[in-house]
Amino acid sequence: MTHITFWGVTASPYQLKMQALADAAGVTWQRAPEQLGTAQALTMAWRLRKARRAQSIERLPRREAGFDEYPAVPFYTLDGNRFYYDSSGLAYHLQQLTPAARALQPLESALRFSCQLIDEAFDEFGLYMVHHNRWAVSAATNCMGEITSRELRKLYPLGLHRLVATSLPKRQVRRCPYLFSVSPPGFDAGVSQQLTPPALPGFPPTHDLLNTAWRRYLAAMETILADQPYLLGDGFTLADASAYGQLSMNLVDGRAAQLLEQLAPQTFQWLCMIRNGGHRESAGELHLNGRIQPLLEIIAETFMPLMRQNAAAYQAALDRGETRFNETAFDRGEALYDGSLMGQPFRAVAKSFQVPVWRDLCQTWSALKERQQTQLQALCPQLTDGAFTCAAT
Repeated sequence: MTHITFWGVTASPYQLKMQALADAAGVTWQRAPEQLGTAQALTMAWRLRKARRAQSIERLPRREAGFDEYPAVPFYTLDGNRFYYDSSGLAYHLQQLTPAARALQPLESALRFSCQLIDEAFDEFGLYMVHHNRWAVSAATNCMGEITSRELRKLYPLGLHRLVATSLPKRQVRRCPYLFSVSPPGFDAGVSQQLTPPALPGFPPTHDLLNTAWRRYLAAMETILADQPYLLGDGFTLADASAYGQLSMNLVDGRAAQLLEQLAPQTFQWLCMIRNGGHRESAGELHLNGRIQPLLEIIAETFMPLMRQNAAAYQAALDRGETRFNETAFDRGEALYDGSLMGQPFRAVAKSFQVPVWRDLCQTWSALKERQQTQLQALCPQLTDGAFTCAAT
């Protein structure tokens, strides 16, 4: 029987996503280091450190080198020695391991494209919304520092794990602008200055943009879940796992959890159901219908233009001779670009790892037959050939 050990913490939406995928496939799992003995946890930590230094941690399916940042948590392993990364890649890997996982990615092309689009939208843009909810909206109520501290306690001697409880929130708050959440001047989160997400000179505030987008994503989820159990019909797919991973991250975040239940009660209950394993081996008929239209529309207004702008900015930075991207470049004020989403301005750094995400989606769209593209355009007119362009090579 296949058994997976995840190395990660529940602060990560990608960890939550991978747990949901394993449950859907009927695969047992444990989460390290929290659920290992101390000796086992320290041994696995040493093996992971060795694998990272050797750059032997794999992604299935493989992606060409040069775009991804070298992976951080979460990882997963089947034998405690060979490690893998990438939450979407796990769905592909599980299909090779157990028949129950074959339904995670639809076979029919239009459905498969929709699954890929929703998965990537939540992974890339959804992260910004829920990270903002944790550290800005729920600044005074989230307890993720304490939770993560407890989960990592076996790795630190003499109670030093408690430092995580105070250092992790400060670090994550400082990272908010990198993750698209820029405060307006004078923003008051009801906490100390060290725990207040910052405004940055020259960076337009994005709180209103993220708050509006989150509410529209939730409204779209409510429309779908009012009439069917999962996003693409009667069966749980990678799209559901990605939506769950991101949105369920806020279930422990106090104020954000309250807002989620108030604004989207069906979605709130759906997230709790998946968290409790109620979706295990829930294969069923998949289909596209009008219920998915609001979700495709908000994805077309947020994720898609952001990916296009990022790909163009990445190519422009390469043409200027820039070699640093992602958080390293952001911290140095390099590879920055100005853009607009939903009629609101933003400033961001070009992210190399988002380039292949967008390129793969553009290629999947181009490979669809005309009738399949027409079927999708009937649900969301913004899905056009012109929308799926990738400037980066």
